[in-house]
Amino acid sequence: MNIQIFGTNKCFDTKKAQRYFKERRVKFQFIDLKEKGLSRGELTAVCQAVKGLDNLLDENTRDRETLALVHYLVPAQQMEKVLENQQILKTPIVRNGKQATVGYCPEVWKDWE
Repeated sequence: MNIQIFGTNKCFDTKKAQRYFKERRVKFQFIDLKEKGLSRGELTAVCQAVKGLDNLLDENTRDRETLALVHYLVPAQQMEKVLENQQILKTPIVRNGKQATVGYCPEVWKDWE
């Protein structure tokens, strides 16, 4: 198992995800999206795993303007805009190889163990 948790230190759900794996003694790598974001390849892999970019976008983000712009761009431009503005992504994004979840999903993670 190779768990990666993408999120921010201020995100409550990200902290819950970290605690979930710590309690089960599962090693994970935490990547702070404010310091180092997702690469193009990682974002593409996560999009495929969660069945589309729309499932990654946080509709309650503070950056409403960027979110609205992403919704109106053509798909090729959407990915570029999201890579530039990763604060509009839902967190945590938890990856295990080719599998991924968005948000706090312990019911999915228990099947990974």
